Parts: sequence; C-alpha cells; structure tokens
Amino acid sequence: MTAQLLVAPSAVHPVSRVGPRARQALIAAVLGTVVVLLLPVVVHGLWIRTLTVCAIFSIAAAGVGVMYGRLGLVSLMQVGLVAVGGWITLRLWHLTHLPFEVVVLMAAAGTCVIGVLVGLPALRLSGLNLAIVTLMVAGALEVLVTAAGFPNGGSGFLGRAGGGELAVIMPRPTIAASDGAFFRYTGLVLIVMLLLLAWLLRSRPGRAWAAIRQSEAGAIAAGISTVGYRLLALAIVSAMTGVAGALLAASSGILDPISFKAQQSVLLFAVVLIGGAFSLGGAVIAGLFFTGMPQLLDQLGVNGNLIFVILGLGLVQAITTAPRGIAGQLADLWRRIADRRQRGSR
Repeated sequence: MTAQLLVAPSAVHPVSRVGPRARQALIAAVLGTVVVLLLPVVVHGLWIRTLTVCAIFSIAAAGVGVMYGRLGLVSLMQVGLVAVGGWITLRLWHLTHLPFEVVVLMAAAGTCVIGVLVGLPALRLSGLNLAIVTLMVAGALEVLVTAAGFPNGGSGFLGRAGGGELAVIMPRPTIAASDGAFFRYTGLVLIVMLLLLAWLLRSRPGRAWAAIRQSEAGAIAAGISTVGYRLLALAIVSAMTGVAGALLAASSGILDPISFKAQQSVLLFAVVLIGGAFSLGGAVIAGLFFTGMPQLLDQLGVNGNLIFVILGLGLVQAITTAPRGIAGQLADLWRRIADRRQRGSR
C-alpha cells in the first residue's frame, strides 16, 4: 500500500506540487544564481578555477546521490563516466568544430548510451555486488582512457597528435572565455541540472524510485518495473555525468588520464555520503570537498594525504551519527532556528 501511495499520481495533491519544498528549491536556485553571478567579482585566479571544477564535480555528485539516496544503489563508476564525457567532447569538437552547446548535448547522449550499456548487466544487482561490478567498470574505463589518451587535435580515430603534429587546445565557449565567465557558465548549468533533478524527484519516476528503495518487493507488487526505473535513473545520471565531462574538458581545453583513476570514484562516493546523499544541496557540498579541500590543503602547505584522514573521519561521523550528511544537519539547524523564532514571536 505504501508503494502504491508513493507511485500513484492521484496520491499527490496538486497543491503539493507547488508546496513548501518547491518554494524552497526555487529560493535556493535564486540565491545560488546570485552567488554564481557575484562570486567572480571577489574571487579570481586559482580559486575561481578551483570553484569551477567544484561545480563540475557537483553535477557528477548529484548523479551519485540519485543512485544511492533515491534508489539505494552504490555506483562507483561516476568518475569513469566523467572521463567518457570529456573524451567524447574533445573528439567531437576536434572533428566537427561545432558550437560547444551542441557538442555538450552530443556528449551527454553518447555518455548516456555508454553508461547504460556498461551498467545494464549490473542493474539486477544491489549492495556489495553492484559496488564491486561498477568499481570494475571504473577500472576498465581507466585502462581504456589511459591507453587511448584524450584527443588533442591529431588525425585518426583517437584524435591524438603525434609524429610532428601540433596539439590543439579546445577553446571555451565564446560567451565564457574568461575564468570568471566560465565559472558563471558552469554554475548556471549546475543550477539548471539541480532544478531538473528536483522536478524529476517530485514526479512519477521520483516516487517510483522512492518505492523501490523502501521495498523492492513492495514496488514489484505495486506494478512498478524496478529494472525499467533503474535503467531510467542510470540513463539520466550518465547523461548528467557526460555534461560534467564536457564542462571539465572545456575548462582547460585538454584532459589527462591520471585525473580519472578508479579510486577517484570511491572518493566521490565518500564525499557524497559526507555532504548528504539524500539532498541535492549535499551534491554541492560534496563537490567542494572533492576538489576544494585538496586544493586548500595544498595552499596551506599541508601534506595532501591528510585529505584521506579528514574524509575518513567525516565518513565515520556520517555513517554513525549523521546519515543525512552535512546538508541534513544544516537543514535541521535551520529548522530549529525557525522554530525558536516562531516560539519567540508568540
């Protein structure tokens, strides 16, 4: 019965579609847009480039959050799919020189297809088995990317320059050529992605995913195609990750295989748990931890391996006392403050 309530469209009153959560999402989007537009005024150089990469990996982290937070599936191949999106973007641009926005859409579609093809055999798995299989996929993608390299304007199918050919750097979009402009560009893409996810999670697929996570047997009894909805989630997440890969390729114009090791997917999953897998805001926090924290430690002259200690402690804390992550703790704090204000005004 619970699963039926979660899935049936009639079970959700129309007013709830524009209820408090929808208003909160819109307010967060407006505030996020203001921050994205104004931040480059006060932040420059290395840090604005670092924050750009944070925003890019926040998109990938949001995909991890959907798979785990909404479906209860541990997928450890996300960074590998970012590499796929980046490879497709660089190859298509060097081959066609189409506008960046067109290349992004093509990269998203290509990554979606590849993500579904490599993930389809694992869709009937769950728990540790799924984690192991997806980690093996991440390892396979790492090997392929390392062997093939990223396209840099050369001839041939792989697009690698060699034998006297000059490497070509992919330019950023015309409207986002500077570091500040590209940060705004990336930040707005992130906000649009999160808004689309928020809408999707409140629609029929989101309710079906919630039913599957709550009880797969109950979802099947309610007539929900668990494999079909898992496949839909994988396709959406893969396409989003392809967009992240395209933005990462455009941020520097060239990519290095060393940045896409399989262990990075494990690290991304860990920071998603710390940031909050059940909240889209947690994806932003995860992106800051994933890229911003190592850069901060480096600037402070601290051994970079300390990041594993910090994230390890954060992961233990998230698992034992804060399953909703930092985003959940901040939401609880805000709720307590609002309650105290209401009691004080009476």
